Amino acid sequence: MKRKDIYWTIMLAVIALVSINSSSFAQIGKFGYVDSDKIFAEYKEWIKAQEEFNTEYKAWDEEAKTMQKELEDLVAEYEKQKIVLSVEKKKEREAAIDAKRQALDAFTKEIFGPSGIAERKNSDLVKPLLEKINTSIERVATEGNYDFIYNSTGLAYAKKDFDITDKVLKALEEQ
Repeated sequence: MKRKDIYWTIMLAVIALVSINSSSFAQIGKFGYVDSDKIFAEYKEWIKAQEEFNTEYKAWDEEAKTMQKELEDLVAEYEKQKIVLSVEKKKEREAAIDAKRQALDAFTKEIFGPSGIAERKNSDLVKPLLEKINTSIERVATEGNYDFIYNSTGLAYAKKDFDITDKVLKALEEQ
C-alpha cells in the first residue's frame, strides 16, 4: 500500500472510532455527583439534629462517668478499710460494689449498646432528614434529566430505565 492509502485508512478508522465513541457516550447518559460531607456540613436541619443528639449524648456520657467515679470511690474506700472490716461487713461492701458495677454495665448497654437508646435516638433524628435528602436528589435528577447520581459511598440515584433486577432474577431462575 502506498503511504497515502495508509494515511486515509488510518484517518477513516479514527473517524469511525470517534463516531462510535460519541454515539456510545451519548447512550451512557447524564451523570452527577453529590458531596455527602458538604451536605451534612451545610444542611441546617442536619446540623440542628446533630447538635440535639450531641447534647443528649453528652448528658448520657456524664451520667456514665459519674456512675464510674462512684464505683471507683466505693472500691477505693473498700480497699482502704478491708483489713479492719469484719467478714460480714466485707461481704456487704463487696455486694454494694457488685451492685454498682452491674448498674453501670446495665446503663452502658441500655444507652450505648447495639440498638441502645443513643442509636435509636440518632436514627429518629436522622431518618427523616435522609429521606428529605434522597427526595431532593431524586427531584434534582428528574428535573436535570440525570440518569445516575453518585455520592461518596456509591450510587445515590438511578433512572428506573436502567434497573435490570428483573432480568437478573429471570436469569437466575433459568439456571
